[in-house]
Formats: sequence, structure tokens, C-alpha cells
Amino acid sequence: MLWIFFAFVSAALLGFYDVCKKQALKSNAVIPVLTLNTLFSSIVFLPIIWLSHNGQIAENSIFYCTDFNWCEQKYILLKACIVLASWLLAYFGIKHLPLTIVGPINATRPVMVLVGALTLFAERLNMWQWLGIAVALVGIELLKHTSKKEGINWWKDKWIYFIILSNILGAISGLYDKYLMATPENGGVGLNKMAVQSWYNIYQLGMMTAMLLLLWLPNHKKTTPFHWTWSIPMVSLFLCMADFAYFYTLGMDGAMISVVSMVRRGQVIVSFLCGALIFKEKNLRAKAFDLALVILSMVLLFIGSR
Repeated sequence: MLWIFFAFVSAALLGFYDVCKKQALKSNAVIPVLTLNTLFSSIVFLPIIWLSHNGQIAENSIFYCTDFNWCEQKYILLKACIVLASWLLAYFGIKHLPLTIVGPINATRPVMVLVGALTLFAERLNMWQWLGIAVALVGIELLKHTSKKEGINWWKDKWIYFIILSNILGAISGLYDKYLMATPENGGVGLNKMAVQSWYNIYQLGMMTAMLLLLWLPNHKKTTPFHWTWSIPMVSLFLCMADFAYFYTLGMDGAMISVVSMVRRGQVIVSFLCGALIFKEKNLRAKAFDLALVILSMVLLFIGSR
């Protein structure tokens, strides 16, 4: 029961993460913003790695980060590559699209995760959970059609494809997380969740620094300029908190990746409200009913997980 609560906490934090990301990318260069985000995230976790290594964080603490050899680190490096590719696509997409369009597309990710979870982990949903997913799919589809009123051709706009591909990679990452967290007895690797969260951020910082120096910096005068905004570190803060709640959820007994992933898409509710209040996006009345269905699906999932 407790794991579903932390899944909802993660969803709310992800919503604020999307809002800060949209604000940070407003008339701003994507690569340096993402590089700084990985830098700030790494700064958060480096002390945890160091203190755990030196025995100053107890092994039974939820903040304890185990030491890994290369055999185990390679699994985290692969996760970092998947997540970074997803983030790059998502950053470019959210920079050029309204939040009220990006949100519904992001909300389709649990469908992909559900298929993978049923196939790979033999997860079984009860009636309430199936009903919740069905209602969510209807709400997502209606919301997608409503968003077309803003004049965006879903099948000819490259930024739409960026977001869709980002979600496919995100779904792969979600299934991979379940594999990393599961014990060897249950067919997984059994990695420490704090170590995964800490090290994949550090690996991403290395890759983004190389990209910044080799790709963006030599051509930065010809592309969108970079400017500092305090929303950049807020992106990292909300993401770190959302990921911590997410990994903590996956490590709890009975947690189902298909349900956790669906609940986390509840971030669309937060991003929708902020899109209306902060970014003054359009067609809000038409989208309100569609969002109500998404909220209803979250309630059904909650009931089914009690």
C-alpha cells in the first residue's frame, strides 16, 4: 500500500520538473541546460557516494550507496545511455511544444511499459487496475485530439516524433529499472537503488560534458544562445527527488512497474495546471474533461492497489 503513495509523490514532483524544464528552455540552448542539469544532479549524489564509501552512512539507511565493480557498473552505464538519449529528445521536444501537448504524449508511456511488464515480468493486474488503465487510455486519446485544435499536425511535426521516441526510450528504461532492482532470485541483478540513481547521473554528466565541448561550444555562436536562469537548478532538484521516490518505490515489496509507471504519468495534471496558470496555454476548457479522465484513472489504480 505504501509503495503506491510514493508513486504519487514521484508523479507530483515530475510535474514540477516538467514545468521548470519548460521555463529553463524558454529561448535557451538545450545542450548547456541539460549539461548543467546533470551537473547539479551529480553534485547532489557525490557526497552520498563518498560518505557511503567511508562508512559514514549506515548500510541499513535508505541513502546508503554500495560500491560496485565494473561488472555491475556496466549495467548502470547502459541505463545512463538510454536515459540520456530519452532526455535529449524530450528537452528538444518540450522546448518547441506546449506542455498541454507534451503531457498527453508522455502519458502514453505506461502502455508501453505495461506490455513489457506483462511480457517480461509476468505481472498480473486486477480488475480495478485494468479499468484504471482503460480509462487513462480513453482520456489520453481525447486529450490528443483536443490538442490538435492548436494547429499542430501530429504526424508532420518532428518535435512530436522527438517526444514519442523519448517515451519509447523512457519505457525501455522503466523496464530496465525493474530488472536492475529485482533480486537475482527473481531474475534481476539486485543492484542498490541509491547506487543506480547516483552513478547514472555521474555517467550522464561525463557524456553531456563531452557533447558540450565537442558539439555545442564550437558552434554556439550560430545556434540559440545560452542564458542563466534559476529554473535550471530547480529542474535537477525536482528530478532528483522524483527519482528517489521512484527508486524507493520499486525497491518495496509488491511494487508493480506497470502500475508505478502509470501513476507517475499523473505528472500531466501538474504540468497542465501550470501550463494554464504560468504559460497561458490555449484550449484549456476542452482539455479539462480529458484530464478528468486521467485523474479518474489514477483513483482507480489507487483503489486497485490497496
